[in-house]
Amino acid sequence: MRIFLLIALMLGLNISLRAQEVGKSAKWFDEIHIGGYLQVRYNGLFETNPNLACEQCDENWGRDGGGLSLRRVRFKVKGQISPRVYFYFQPDFAKSVGGSHHVGRLKDAYIDVGLDRKNEFRIRIGQSKVPFGYENMQSSSNRLPLDRNDALNSAVKDERDLGVFFYWATEEKRALIKSLRKAGLSGGDFGLFALGFYNGQTANHPDKNDEFHVVTRFSYPVALGNQVIEPGLQAYSGKYVVTEHSPNIEVKTEGYSDQRAAMSFVLYPRPFGIQAEYNIGRGPEYDRASNTIQVKPLEGGYATFSYYLEKWQQQFYPFLRLQYYDGGKKHELDARSYTVRDTEVGVEWHPLPHFELLVEYAFSNRRYEDFEKPINHQKGGLMRIQAQVKF
Repeated sequence: MRIFLLIALMLGLNISLRAQEVGKSAKWFDEIHIGGYLQVRYNGLFETNPNLACEQCDENWGRDGGGLSLRRVRFKVKGQISPRVYFYFQPDFAKSVGGSHHVGRLKDAYIDVGLDRKNEFRIRIGQSKVPFGYENMQSSSNRLPLDRNDALNSAVKDERDLGVFFYWATEEKRALIKSLRKAGLSGGDFGLFALGFYNGQTANHPDKNDEFHVVTRFSYPVALGNQVIEPGLQAYSGKYVVTEHSPNIEVKTEGYSDQRAAMSFVLYPRPFGIQAEYNIGRGPEYDRASNTIQVKPLEGGYATFSYYLEKWQQQFYPFLRLQYYDGGKKHELDARSYTVRDTEVGVEWHPLPHFELLVEYAFSNRRYEDFEKPINHQKGGLMRIQAQVKF
């Protein structure tokens, strides 16, 4: 009898513990996850022209940089805290503000509110990535080239802004996007269709003209056997107020027309991959002839070719990227005028779980001019190395 009582007591205790586990799993804080990544770079190996730089790419590239640098120090907290409410928070501690380095700045802070039980229809509110361009939305922890391309990244510096965005995707396609994201291939779940508005002055900058930018995007990933392709279209329109300008340059306080449309195509590397985008539009750009900022046409894009190779229980991603851009960069001094023709060749190596090493050589041909440097054409090459830990 005592044996039966002991067994009953143990069964009761087990049932009680399971009930506690079920109750515990229902708590909102059990759905919170943490992660992040850290990137350490060196840009000065075999550098042929120290006057060659790329302000929007990497502030430690060129004469004013040098030495080892922390490119990104990211820490993210996220969670589906209720069936229809999701939150995401991510600061970065690798920014420079004035003479201070490694200053913490906000990258993402938003909530997703599901409009249906499956969350196929969502509203995203807060500071997040603007749905324009595939590579813009792709995480820097997954992208092969060290920096985003000039052509589309010049549309939205830091890729983010404060806004409200509507996203739609079927449950089936969200599962496909999630599987690609877990494999380190996708840029994230930004739906099949996006429509929204945002301040237009980029992340961590207040609106300057009380006029929103409007953006829309449509993409459609399709599985073809082992391969997945994803074509996409996107466009935005608004007015941008140039805030960085020389004292002798007058600017329009109401802003300059800022409009773009772009096409994207992605063949995920299984094992051969292609990622290509091209955009056209018009926006503010420094005009050397008149020493003014004018609304001028712009165009450009890139193509990245990659291959996935697994050997000795390690992963290798050799890649080649070609890029071209002719237009202004509204975020830089005097909406600096650019013509860019770059070629990058490199390989990303995953020798250990969570650790990656990337080496690339960049051949760069850049004309970038403003009031302070009205004639500035730089050519050169350099090898760049990055170590990354991701968790």
